[in-house]
Amino acid sequence: MVDGITPWGGNIDDPRSDAKKVAAFDPLSLHANFLDDPYPTYKLLRELDPVHRCPDGSYFLTRYDDLAEVYKGADFSSDKAREFGPKYGTDSPLYQHHTTSLVFNDPPLHTRVRSLLSPAFTPRALRDLETDLVALIERLLDAAEEKGHFDLISDYASAIPVEVVGNMLGVPHADRGPLREWSLAILGALEPVTPPQVLERGNNAVAAFAEYLSNLIDDRRKNPDQYADDVMARLIASSPDGDNLREVELIQNSIFILNAGHETTTNLIGNGVAALFENPDAFGKLKKIPDLIDTAVEEFLRFESSNQLGNRRVTRDTIVGGIEMPEGTYIHLCIGAANRDPAQFPDPELLDIERRPNRHLAFAAGAHACAGMSLARLEGRIAIKHLVERFPKLSRDGLYTRGGRARFRGFLSYPVRVNSEWRCTQVC
Repeated sequence: MVDGITPWGGNIDDPRSDAKKVAAFDPLSLHANFLDDPYPTYKLLRELDPVHRCPDGSYFLTRYDDLAEVYKGADFSSDKAREFGPKYGTDSPLYQHHTTSLVFNDPPLHTRVRSLLSPAFTPRALRDLETDLVALIERLLDAAEEKGHFDLISDYASAIPVEVVGNMLGVPHADRGPLREWSLAILGALEPVTPPQVLERGNNAVAAFAEYLSNLIDDRRKNPDQYADDVMARLIASSPDGDNLREVELIQNSIFILNAGHETTTNLIGNGVAALFENPDAFGKLKKIPDLIDTAVEEFLRFESSNQLGNRRVTRDTIVGGIEMPEGTYIHLCIGAANRDPAQFPDPELLDIERRPNRHLAFAAGAHACAGMSLARLEGRIAIKHLVERFPKLSRDGLYTRGGRARFRGFLSYPVRVNSEWRCTQVC
């Protein structure tokens, strides 16, 4: 607390000076206004206190160069056992999942799993996938055209990665219904503050998904000829050096593939289209010059990063952003702030779909740079390009609902109409 006032997290009605607002910032106590629009908060932190010491002794970084240094440095760990034990309980499904999956691990597990996944994301593998991806997107757009209106998230943005990841893991189409809800529940438990009901949903989702995968893997081992040579097959098979994944590693990293593949792509598509609605000049330019889709997608990733926050722990005494940090210090990496740092990006608050260069950190960097970034880009490019080309008069068709999360920025629903202009008659 500062001057007896509750810690600040972006309340636009806060009467205090900017300096006091920044001093009071606590990622464990965020105002609803922050979740709706965190960027004014990020700007103040970046300008006034870019290496912000939080009440619990951790640091919140908002400058691009500081994040890049941490991502590429050797003195920082992604292992979260120390943090997740008190958060989830060491005997919980969430703890087992998040301490076993690729993203929250260091070598050697990180190296082993990543090497098994990498063949799925080679240029050749993506070329092979593209034809089926285009066909899927056209089917979804056909259905939307027939109705005349649809939900951008549930009917389109989330449906694409669920099908793609479902194919990668060999999940039968009839079994894919729960995948999105499982993913939302598991990732929702990664928020800085997790109420008991959120933890319960997350634990139930991990347990249910793990049980399903255990049965699927068992069937694949018994009947390998009935399944495709997909990512799941590579995870099940021996690695080149014979260092197989343990059963728990296999199951939990399969869950991770769904979570990572689903969330990033869903938010990329939803955030990108929403940004076009809010920036009609950019929307018009993309309609006129469809070949701008490559740079447009990179700009969507920068402007409204799907993943807003990352974390690392200092493994030995070091200096970050001019601040001495002893071994064990916990660091919050604010990707959303770094991607709007004017020291790296001219006019960072401007959506510029022709921006070059655009070295954003939406997929992190260094050894933990997202393994599936090429796939996410491919899905985003094709999904947004085909949507804009099919429906040049696409417009909002009502009020949207944001995800309400600090770590992952996106929408839960976003109603759109394919062929008419929408006029808001309420407070939007």
